[in-house]
Amino acid sequence: MPATYDPVAPPDLTLPPSTNTVSVSIIDTTSSITGLPTSRFFVPEVSGAKYFVDVRAFSFLIQHPRLNRHLLFDLGIRKDIENVPFINNLKSSSAEVKVEKGVREVLEEGGFDATRLEAVIWSHWHFDHTGNPSTFEPHTAVIVGPGFKNKVAPGYPANPDAHFLESDYTGRELREIDFSPGAGVTSIGQFRALDYFGDGSFYLLDTPGHAVGHLCGLARVTSNPDSFIFMGGDACHHPGEFRPSKYLPFPPNISPNPFTSFTAPTAPCPGSLFEGLLRDGDPTRSFYDLSPSGVHYNVEEAEKTIAKIQGADCRDNILVAVAHDSTLPSVVDFFPKTANEFVEKGWVKKLRWLFLRDFAKAVGYDGEVEGISADWAKWNGTG
Repeated sequence: MPATYDPVAPPDLTLPPSTNTVSVSIIDTTSSITGLPTSRFFVPEVSGAKYFVDVRAFSFLIQHPRLNRHLLFDLGIRKDIENVPFINNLKSSSAEVKVEKGVREVLEEGGFDATRLEAVIWSHWHFDHTGNPSTFEPHTAVIVGPGFKNKVAPGYPANPDAHFLESDYTGRELREIDFSPGAGVTSIGQFRALDYFGDGSFYLLDTPGHAVGHLCGLARVTSNPDSFIFMGGDACHHPGEFRPSKYLPFPPNISPNPFTSFTAPTAPCPGSLFEGLLRDGDPTRSFYDLSPSGVHYNVEEAEKTIAKIQGADCRDNILVAVAHDSTLPSVVDFFPKTANEFVEKGWVKKLRWLFLRDFAKAVGYDGEVEGISADWAKWNGTG
């Protein structure tokens, strides 16, 4: 194992103090994609991890109890996938797309009255995040990031290659976030941020790179002490894009062991097992870099956004949840439960290095790995 590195102190997030909080629930949208080559998103290609398998698309229900206001952050894939030609093109490739329920169905089955939603926030306009806003009442706005109206719209059918439909926001407010200096706009660490409710409980963050107008969310779920849930959208597609980092060096021992169950104590996994996968042997460099010719709108900007996320991810009181993190189902509670107690439940520690299970074949681990399905073995040759 390379020499142990002491972490660099992360930048101050400069979060304004507040006693106001929101409640956040992570929603399994029941949508998934299997068979996308990981090399379209990040490099290098790792043996046994060449394809995404059962890529979920998580969304978030944000509820402000004092103000009685309610938001959704992302919607996954729309249930009527046949109505978006882009998805049909994807299905004609090696990828497989599945959707069991729309998010409104999930919400109502969980006891939430969807008529109370004031807005749906699209982290960005790709089909696996936009869902079907037309299933919600006309008073439910659609919120998008900077540049959407001028650089992305219109949707289908005016643009036959669009990821979304014009009917997604026809007859409702389409609100584009403006991060220019003004009321409610501040800085959270290196991010430009908009204080959505004006009370320090929920921020929209300017996170460009992957797509025009990409947004992330930062929700304060407890105060005194503070804890936050970072809704990452597609700012990253795999935790190996932002871990390890100079703020969170790769450890000499990994606990919990990513190859074993959380249900019983097990010995830590030696970090030396992954030494051959560390980039240039550097325990402060992420396992993956962004693909220079893949799906990202602006790779340079996307890399800057990831560097900013690293400054938040190293903290035990911030749960970073990107939309396609396949490790989440092994650890978190999904809607209708809330994620507010993630600190007490130890989710950050359990999730931090769990993605290393994706590298089981690459490091020669030949035992059973929890969370690695038969489909994973079929696509990535781990069976």
